[in-house]
Amino acid sequence: MKIVRTFGFTILLCACGFAGSAIGQDHQHMQGMDMGSMGSMSMAADGNAVKVGDLEISGGFAKAMLPGQPVGGGFFTVKNNGSTDDRLVLVTSPNAGAVQLHEMAMKDNVMKMRELKDGITVAAGQTVELSPGNLHLMFQKVKKPFKEGDKIPVTLTFEKAGKVDLMLSVLSAQGK
Repeated sequence: MKIVRTFGFTILLCACGFAGSAIGQDHQHMQGMDMGSMGSMSMAADGNAVKVGDLEISGGFAKAMLPGQPVGGGFFTVKNNGSTDDRLVLVTSPNAGAVQLHEMAMKDNVMKMRELKDGITVAAGQTVELSPGNLHLMFQKVKKPFKEGDKIPVTLTFEKAGKVDLMLSVLSAQGK
């Protein structure tokens, strides 16, 4: 377990009990992604929205990976225009061996990251934003580091709406 102080916060890496595992090591490498600097950025990276069922997905982007960084982060917004809740249950990409759904949250002034194995709920009539320092995709076993200007294809699978393909534009490592 590693504790890092940054931006006035204490970040407890591997808080979900993965210390020493490959996932725990990936969380340690995420510290170089500057997750906190993006909180106010507009999510409309490429402006192209895709629809599946009652859901509208927009603003997809990923961050360029820093040298030696084994994992990448991905982000987008999901708006549920329907009258029933849905859930993002799976994400796949040909550019990564695995894509996990993750959450970062402050608890007792400590930033904790954990995998959301049950997925991410998108409540009826609500919008969920996957953004740096919050909910996000974690690309693991990346086949080639993401570089600014690349496009990363992903397939999102929702419990009710089904599957939809989305293209994530790779921005700088700072997300700009």
